[in-house]
Amino acid sequence: MIVYLHGFNSTPASKKAQQLGAYMRGRGLGADFECPQLPHMPDEAIAVAEAAIARAAGRPVTLVGSSLGGFYATWLAEKYGFHAVLLNPAVLAGRDLRALLGPQKNLYSGEEYVLTEAHIAGWERLVLPTITPSRYLLIVETGDEVLDYSEAVERYRGARQIVIEGGDHTLASFPEHMPAILEFAGYGPG
Repeated sequence: MIVYLHGFNSTPASKKAQQLGAYMRGRGLGADFECPQLPHMPDEAIAVAEAAIARAAGRPVTLVGSSLGGFYATWLAEKYGFHAVLLNPAVLAGRDLRALLGPQKNLYSGEEYVLTEAHIAGWERLVLPTITPSRYLLIVETGDEVLDYSEAVERYRGARQIVIEGGDHTLASFPEHMPAILEFAGYGPG
């Protein structure tokens, strides 16, 4: 089972979530893909992700997290002992998103809310001092204009890493990595 965790101010309608879902359906694996709508509050997002994990009903789970979803995937992978694929992940979400305090609008749903210190505190509670590198496949592009890819490379040192020169925060090269994602998740060559 793959549980895809979308990024900040995104939804399951995001391009990467849609691409991976379609890719899996095209291989007869549609029932093994879930992408829940994550609320903007960190504790609520974790609860929704955990509910999606519970729906796997004992099947092996691999998390795929993009940006803020990668931050959540790390916390969940360590809590449950899962594998996770991280796509241009946020390393310190509270720090990275502090500059955006104030009014927000979800890029896909249009939902409006205010990003507050309560969000920052929630993300700071999810920071882990150490991780288990063998659990992760890190995929980053050096041209990420939102997050410093080198922080992720350092944080996930020892993990399997794919570092692509250029690109951007959307992970422009994502479609070419889908076979590796499925293989990492235990589905064999994608």
